[in-house]
Amino acid sequence: MKMRKTLLAIWSTIATLLFVTSAQPTAYGLEFPMTTRLVLPDAPAGTALLVVAPSSAKAVSASLTSAFDSRRTVFSNEIALVSVMSRTVEAARQPLGAKRFAKEMMATEYGWDEEQYKCLNRLWTKESNWNYQARNPRSGAHGIAQALPASKMEKVGTDWRTNPITQIQWGLLYVSERYDTPCAAWKKFRRSNFY
Repeated sequence: MKMRKTLLAIWSTIATLLFVTSAQPTAYGLEFPMTTRLVLPDAPAGTALLVVAPSSAKAVSASLTSAFDSRRTVFSNEIALVSVMSRTVEAARQPLGAKRFAKEMMATEYGWDEEQYKCLNRLWTKESNWNYQARNPRSGAHGIAQALPASKMEKVGTDWRTNPITQIQWGLLYVSERYDTPCAAWKKFRRSNFY
């Protein structure tokens, strides 16, 4: 039994060293080649063949959690996607980054054009000035889209208090479901000072 623990410790150390030595230093920290695989200790043989690399941020998060729970293979592209999402969230903490993310999501997820973005920009500039920490002390509305009640954003994610991406995703979904387009929401806001 002691020999098995010793071999496992040696194997773990070697695997960690191989994994870390394959990294390349960059301005953002360490980057790993896309072919790098990390097989966690006690992983059953052949597990890597069963792994399908996820394509979305939610799938990556679930895959990483599952990988660490089941001690199986974690691909470097999963780690890279988490890193990219982390940078996107950090950029969106500033109004310019939030606007960029919203504009890109509007085009890719909803097919809305530049005119719709202009309406959304006017609407959310009036509501929160694109500040993810904005809170209306009278009503309790919160975030970039000024959700009321703020807990409605849990429909998209439980991190709505601190994650501007979650707020933007919820806000665009709300606009789509309630008004069809940002310009329709902006028109309603101009009539009644809320949407």
